[in-house]
Amino acid sequence: MRLSLLCPLIAVGLIFQSVGAQEADSDARKYLLERIDDVAIVQLYVDGFEKLSLNDKTLIYHLSQAAIAGRDIYIDQRYRYSLKIRGLMEAILTHGDQVDPQTLSAIRHYMKLFWVNNGPYSSLTAQKNLLDCTPKALEAAVSSAVAAGASMPASGDDLQELLKTLQPVFFDPDFETHVTQKSPGEGVDILTASANNLYVDVTSEDLQGFQERYPLNSQLVKNADGELVENVYRSGLDALVPAGMYARPIAKIVEHLDAAIEFATPEMARALGALIHYYRTGEATDFYGYNIAWVADKDSPVDTINGFIEVYMDARGIKGSWESAVYLDDPIKMEMIRKFADNAQWFEDHMPYDKAFRKASVTGISAKAIQVVMETGDAGPVTPIGINLPNDPQIRQRYGSKSVSLSNVMEAYEKASTPAARAEFCFDDAEFKRADKWKSTALALEVNMHEVIGHASGQVNEGVDPAVSIKEYYSALEEGRADLVALYFIGNPKLIELGLVDNETDLEDLQLAAYEAYTRNAMTQLRRIKTGATIEEDHMRNRQMIVGWLASHTDAIKVEIRDGKTYFRVTDAARWHEGVGELLAEVQRIKSEGDRAAAERLMTDYAIDINVALRDEVMRRYADLDQPAYTGFVQPQLTPVTDDQGTITDVKISYPQDLEKQMLQWSGAISQ
Repeated sequence: MRLSLLCPLIAVGLIFQSVGAQEADSDARKYLLERIDDVAIVQLYVDGFEKLSLNDKTLIYHLSQAAIAGRDIYIDQRYRYSLKIRGLMEAILTHGDQVDPQTLSAIRHYMKLFWVNNGPYSSLTAQKNLLDCTPKALEAAVSSAVAAGASMPASGDDLQELLKTLQPVFFDPDFETHVTQKSPGEGVDILTASANNLYVDVTSEDLQGFQERYPLNSQLVKNADGELVENVYRSGLDALVPAGMYARPIAKIVEHLDAAIEFATPEMARALGALIHYYRTGEATDFYGYNIAWVADKDSPVDTINGFIEVYMDARGIKGSWESAVYLDDPIKMEMIRKFADNAQWFEDHMPYDKAFRKASVTGISAKAIQVVMETGDAGPVTPIGINLPNDPQIRQRYGSKSVSLSNVMEAYEKASTPAARAEFCFDDAEFKRADKWKSTALALEVNMHEVIGHASGQVNEGVDPAVSIKEYYSALEEGRADLVALYFIGNPKLIELGLVDNETDLEDLQLAAYEAYTRNAMTQLRRIKTGATIEEDHMRNRQMIVGWLASHTDAIKVEIRDGKTYFRVTDAARWHEGVGELLAEVQRIKSEGDRAAAERLMTDYAIDINVALRDEVMRRYADLDQPAYTGFVQPQLTPVTDDQGTITDVKISYPQDLEKQMLQWSGAISQ
């Protein structure tokens, strides 16, 4: 599981500076590169790479190449036409000299959103982005590019048929509106309402009684005979284990992972070997074995996440989206997260839920602050700020988990931000000053507690798989549970004992600031849902659920109108905290028992439906601030230096500061 970039302390108040303002930064780094609608494009930097040994640099290079090799898998998972769209549009962009400038500008704008979101649908709202030109203008652009020598994904009549097929994708706002829709309305199936490519002609009813052999890494298809078929993602092993979907890209991933083994620690080498075997067989048992080996490797200074992992995109919450992240330890920022890991049992023992749901022995928690070097697939360009894996609750309970906080991602947000939006939605100057004073400390504490003691906490009853039992509500429920853990302990004196907060006065001020920020966010996050009346993204649902429940069950939150503007105020921090404990106890019970009915009630009562009038007000207020709603990161570029024999003698890191160029290079549309 992960803490998304939409975490409250970021989402509530950061407005990005102009590009010119970056020149004043003391380190002279340029963070904000451009704005595309409500997306900020920001360069990601890595501290410490140049000081690494040649061995670790080479290891990171091969792992990063594996990350790039697999990105098309996720792009295809998000939408069946995504790769066709990319091929078509990138051909126009690279052969656009004779294309109408206005049309070319519209295509470039569309593709920057496409690249950030790995397809035509927003990573934030799940809603479709549209192309701002006419179908005739697009056809003319295609013709001009073909005349200029562009290689299209189809030719002749097939190209015309492709354009006809894609026309509603580009121009019709009512055609396949959401990549994922978990609440599509009465009588509408969640699978057919979702445009992702995880299922083909399959409904929820079709799956009744069907046992999936490859739950994470397969596409489910109903064939002409009405039978369900699992198309497994794997490179293949032998005649008995033939190649499956995306065998060639997976073979390329395997090639780079295999090259990395020579430079890995023995523990990491074992994990990489297990991952390679899994990619060849696709078997769930092999993925289970890999995760055990990966968790056991707690000390390697370089690490990677690679595979079919997070299930947010699947309306059922079963199918894994492909992703990869490559990172190195950030020892300077390691102290806080390790303190939480070392004291995880204390926090578990002091949870507000039933003792039957607490772990008697918290096992194997590894926690690190990291500098991420490469993120692709479901991990980038839109990136989390914290990650806790594996997701399998049985592995967590028996073998432990790894938590990481992405230091350089959080730094990039901080460097490219100003407090203008916090001022707009804070009720008074005192609230604003608290928010400004504690934003960085509270963010770090919440991220680390969410990942380390949040996701890693709690005992699931024997025989219960909560993801299977709770289904489409599980991801939002689990993210809410981890948030609740962080919110419950954010004001605990244990933080003073651990040296993370100076004194009781600061602790009370910090707690109130954190509660105010979280409460404001339930209102301000509505700006991201420009159309419709429901929330589909799981992290947004969990925050809406928590604040909605607290407002309904406590007197700790008050809604006030002043000068025609709405404010959500925290009126009683003690009662807010007490309510968090009550809700956390219930959410943990729901997870431990696999109580789907109770999870559904929580979500339908507090998480899914939005106040449209309030949303419209929030959007008007943000319009005056010109604030982006989310961020896409341009990744660092790694360039190997080789001798006459082709042996890597160094790896140089650079920062492209150009989203379009990086994406065109990765897809092969232009040379490196």
